[in-house]
Amino acid sequence: MDGAHEKTLAELAAKGRLRALTHTSGRDFTSNDYLALADSPALRDAVAAALARGVPVGAGGSRLLRGNHPEHEMLEEEAASFFGSETSLYFPTGFAANAAIAATLPRREDLIIHDALIHASFRDGLDPGRINAVEVPHNDVGAIADAITAWRFAGGRGKIWIAVETLYSMDGDRAPLADLKALAARRDAMLILDEAHATGVYGPQGRGLAAEFEGAPNIISLHTCGKALGVMGALVTLPRVLRDFMVNRARGFIYSTAPSPLMAAATRAALAIAAGAEQERAQLQALVRQTAALMKTRLGLAASGSQIQPIIVGTDARAVALAAAMQARGYDIRAIRPPTVPEGTARLRIALSLHADSAVLEALFADLAAEMEKA
Repeated sequence: MDGAHEKTLAELAAKGRLRALTHTSGRDFTSNDYLALADSPALRDAVAAALARGVPVGAGGSRLLRGNHPEHEMLEEEAASFFGSETSLYFPTGFAANAAIAATLPRREDLIIHDALIHASFRDGLDPGRINAVEVPHNDVGAIADAITAWRFAGGRGKIWIAVETLYSMDGDRAPLADLKALAARRDAMLILDEAHATGVYGPQGRGLAAEFEGAPNIISLHTCGKALGVMGALVTLPRVLRDFMVNRARGFIYSTAPSPLMAAATRAALAIAAGAEQERAQLQALVRQTAALMKTRLGLAASGSQIQPIIVGTDARAVALAAAMQARGYDIRAIRPPTVPEGTARLRIALSLHADSAVLEALFADLAAEMEKA
């Protein structure tokens, strides 16, 4: 080794951006387990029942070889019915699914337009040698329209693909979905909607913020299973022809060992649980409203309006110091720093879930206000 790796790690440490794995401790305000399903008795029972009926733990190979299992197929059928799409395709992770969508579906002659805050997984699928991609300012529908016009004027003749998150993972704000849907219809564009942080939490039966759009021929949605659903993997809901194309061309699907059949069985159960979790969603929204009030009274800040609440503090050092102080007080809150978020916007990311209650929220914001006065 020539020391390049050590040098890079030292530079990260000097900037306050060196990452390390830590054990979980304290009240959970970090995970995406919004409905508190990950360790729930209901999912434990579903896994035990699947094991009892002989569902294997491992797949043993890719789905195009020997790894395809009836549990995968039943999950995909049930997911398509639940979300209202023509078909669905199950991936081992949301990252793999997002990267596969970006890398596989747009053709060389097409154009991808994506929001500036789109997830890293989508960006990783964009091969600059093959794919023409344009980044536009966050939630700026006018900029998307302008990018389409400019590309067409310059001679672009392929398909337009617009990629956004319905609920952004680090800012907690929503995409202007109605405007995006209307623009896609006017310009004959495909709309890729990452519902990762909305699935299970919003929409009828927890079907997401874009539930009313599902099933349209120009809609592709990504529903991750490792957040509010409490399990693992991701479901891409899409037209059948595009599903078949991904089965034949998506390298992240073709050359990857299939997801665990046991996890597919658990995901089937999680969808059924989410469908009936209206009371739990109402409880979570009550916490969101309480957080908005506490943000205003305790910190003098406006809230995001969702279960993801960023507290932007600016510098990496201040974010790290505040996170450490809150951890010492018994809250699992982490600092989020560039490059995950833009330069100068280091923050605490507070994720609300049913692991907390009203009293804990009151204490959290009282303690956070005290620590922010010191920092």
